Amino acid sequence: MAKAAKLDNKTAKMSDKGLPIDIGISDKDRSTVATELSKMLADSYTLYLMTHNFHWNVTGPLFNTLHQMFMTQYTEEWQALDLIAERIRALGHYAPGTYAQYAELSSITEPASVPSAEEMIQLLVKGNEAVAKTARAAFKKADGVDDQPTADLLTQRLDIHEKNAWMLRSLLQ
Repeated sequence: MAKAAKLDNKTAKMSDKGLPIDIGISDKDRSTVATELSKMLADSYTLYLMTHNFHWNVTGPLFNTLHQMFMTQYTEEWQALDLIAERIRALGHYAPGTYAQYAELSSITEPASVPSAEEMIQLLVKGNEAVAKTARAAFKKADGVDDQPTADLLTQRLDIHEKNAWMLRSLLQ
């Protein structure tokens, strides 16, 4: 609960100078959705960084397979970050953009050292599932206020992260 109060400050509404935003979603509802999207951005950035780190540092018999798979995933994740941040801005709020903000907002815990290839896969499964859970929670808020563009963005992210989790999990069987 205390974390939610901090989020309101982190996703502070842009200045009321200039034209007000009138897109059919109230200020309060836009703020709620922007807060949820900020969590999504933080989880997505944390997962991106972890995936890129693992791409650089993976070793073992599956090196080439994992190196390529991780590159495909982190490249897609990188491109999605901009879409999420731009949606927060379209709702009239600033997007979080610092490591400190991401650390506070993210539900993903990064490893302290370089894990084994199998542990990397397990961590990325959990990371993709965490992003999917965050997207699902944000979707409920967006859908509840008839924010179709955000709901559409989150549906696409859910599809990608659930698919990534499945593909990574398949390597562990």
